[in-house]
Order: sequence, then structure tokens, then C-alpha cells
Amino acid sequence: MGFTKLRLSHNVLQALTEMGFSKPTPIQEQAIPLLLQGEDLVGQAQTGTGKTAAFGICILERLFSGVAHTTHENKVRALVLTPTRELAVQVTGEVANIGRHLPVKILAVYGGQEIEKQLRPLSQGVDVVVGTPGRLLDHIERGTINLKDVELVVLDEADRMLDMGFIEDIEKILSKTRQDRQTLLFSATMPSSIRELSKKYMKAPVEVSVSEDSLSVKNIRQYYAEVSKFDKLNVLLALLVQKKPHLALIFVRTKRGADRINEILLDRGFRSLALHGDMSQNKRDRSMEAFRSKHINILVATDLASRGLDVTGVTHVLNYDTPDDPYTYVHRIGRTGRMGKEGEAISLVFFDQASLIPIIEKVTDSKMEQLKIEVKPEELPKRVRFHASESRREFHGGRREGGHGHGGRREGGHGRREGGREGGHGGRREGGRGRGHGSSPPADRPYSSRGHQYFGRRN
Repeated sequence: MGFTKLRLSHNVLQALTEMGFSKPTPIQEQAIPLLLQGEDLVGQAQTGTGKTAAFGICILERLFSGVAHTTHENKVRALVLTPTRELAVQVTGEVANIGRHLPVKILAVYGGQEIEKQLRPLSQGVDVVVGTPGRLLDHIERGTINLKDVELVVLDEADRMLDMGFIEDIEKILSKTRQDRQTLLFSATMPSSIRELSKKYMKAPVEVSVSEDSLSVKNIRQYYAEVSKFDKLNVLLALLVQKKPHLALIFVRTKRGADRINEILLDRGFRSLALHGDMSQNKRDRSMEAFRSKHINILVATDLASRGLDVTGVTHVLNYDTPDDPYTYVHRIGRTGRMGKEGEAISLVFFDQASLIPIIEKVTDSKMEQLKIEVKPEELPKRVRFHASESRREFHGGRREGGHGHGGRREGGHGRREGGREGGHGGRREGGRGRGHGSSPPADRPYSSRGHQYFGRRN
């Protein structure tokens, strides 16, 4: 079934066609007709299944289909809650892209940027707010965001928000919205806490889920290579030389490890950047934008910093540090092999980790092929002349990334709320200065489909 059979408006269909979307994914095919009928919905779907487009289409159709529209000051009509800053920016960009032919104004509000920089666009009026719970509550308490006119609320990756301790924040936010709102909840898992939340705040929600086949890793070729601590790095370098990945994600266990591997890759001429929580928000945004725009083709990331990361065209996922949890493994490799395209996942395992392989194979219902990597020192990339920091400055503007921030090991932000609420729950979360100014999009300007992607006209 094509999108045309979903009875979408011309402007939305035109945008989907321009974006190369001709056929809805399973979650879109199930959810969109129900959403357009105004149903509350609980959707079980992982990242990469098309859920963002599903609720994005619903928001745009509800706000703009057949209705003369003007944006009124401080009148937010749709709200999307996300667990992380990166996901808020990502959702904002995708919804704005689908609404490129509509006069929608959408703003991401999240920690890591001074709250004052978000006040001007809010005072000018936005239709849709996408934000993290702590920063949104800051605005509510300041009176800079009023949710009394919100017609539709989306809780995206709800299980992760609850895991991060945001349940009280979510309940406070929902209490500020209309009682007759439409509420959508999307979650990769369905623990009892999600069931309780849906019963309390949703009206007879319809449940949809993506089948196991749709969540499988059938489009991903999976390999593993046994390594020792002495040859592990050289095996990684040899893989990069042999595979020549178009776009690769390298997962490591720690923030220090991400910086170390990134420095080594840069020093040997690879185009890479790191992504972890001790980087300022500005640098994290710049890393993501450089990866999405393919100015770099390797991103070295930790699990927490990469949550919700959804980049089109990832060809390889390399587990430099293979996780002990098979479900974390599935979440990692799910960044490739999307939308019918094939991908490769390669995991480096120590000899005493060999017992993980049959567990992973059972969870994924697929086989992992063992690779025998022959490391020839003469074929490994040599150190280049310039220091790695020179390449890093090209994207990050000088200062070395690192954990000197106010948030310590937590996801810190500017002021009381973000440092405490979004950085204070579950102290193991990564964090940093929380003072970056952001990019793609700048948080002080909302996406606007009128002309330029922000306010203003196209040049």
C-alpha cells in the first residue's frame, strides 16, 4: 500500500515523495489511519521503524489539513516529549522536513543551552514544541510556554524516559494540557510502568506493534572476530582498511575510550569524530551534523550519547567493545540495514567472551560468521604528519572535547532545572558542560517551513 491510500493532504504527500518515501513502513501502515481518526495510541516500535514519520504526519495533518492557520503567540498546539537532546533535535528536523510545504513552526527545547536563547522564538509563536522534560518544565514554571491549547501529545521512547526517572516530570507536564487531547505513546518495550502510564493518561488507547520480522536483523550481515588486548586496535584498523565503510558507527564502552579511538583514527588519516556525554552540547551537535552530512564517515560513540541516533545510510556498525547484553547489541547494530538496505555488523570479542555468540544468535535468530582478520603491519595506515587535533578543530572550532563540565558524569545543563532534573536522575548518565549553543537546528530558532528552514525567506 502506498501513502496515497492513507488519504493524506497534498502538501504532506508531496513532501514524502520528495523525501523518497513511496511506501509506508509497517508501523506507519498500522498507526496512521488510527491517528488520523483521533484515536489515542500505544505503539511498540524501535528506532528506525518509521515511528517518527508516523506521528509527524499525524501532527501535521491535524494542525493544518483543511484549516486556515495562523500562529498565535505562545499557543502551542502539539507537544513531543523525548528522553534526550539529540533525539529532540532529530525529531524536530524530520517533522519539519515532512512539513516543508506547510507553514509550520517547530522548536526544539532542551538542556545544554541557556534558556534565554529559546525565549524569542517562543514569544513569536510556535505550533509544535519538541523537548526534554526538564527543560520544558523550566519554561512552564517561567510562564514562557503555555500548554493549555495543546491538542496532541507524543511520548517518544517512553520506556527510556521512565528509566531515566522522568515519570514525575511527565505527569506534571501532562497535567498542564487539555483533558480532551489526543495522546500517542511509543516505546520499544512494554513494561508494567508503561501500561500504568497509558491507563492513567490515555483514553482507551489502541495498541499497535511491529512484528518480530520487522524488528529482525535479516538485512544485516553479522560477523565477529576473536581478538586479544594486544591486537584489538590493529584488527580495527585492518577492518577499516579492508571494508572501506561508506558510513560507519564504532561503539565503545567508555567516554575515555571514545576519545582515545577517535584520536588514533584521526592521527592515521581517517575522517572521524567522537560522540559522548562529556562533550559540550555544541560539540555533540557538530559531531552529529558532520556525520549526517558525510563530512566525516566514522563516528566513535558510546551507547548513552548515541541513544535515538537515526542516520540514513549507515553501512557498517563496528563493536570495538562488544556489549555483554544481547539486547544492547541488537539496538546497536539496528543502526544499519534499514529501510530494506543491507548492512554489516562486526564485533570484536575477547576469547573469554566467546560464550556471548550463541546467546546473540538465539536472540536475533540468525548466525554470526567468524572472521579471520590477517593483520599485516605494512598495510596498516601510518600516522599522518599533522596532529589529530588539527582535524578535530576543523569541525569543533578549537578546544579539545572533554569532561570539564559542571555536570560531572551527569548530563548537565544550564541552571537549576537541567543540571538537576535532566542530569540528576540516575547518576550514571553521561554529561558535560551543558552550555553548548547547538546546531542543526540552533535551539534559539525554530524550524519554519516558510522559506528558510528557520525564520525568514530562502535566498
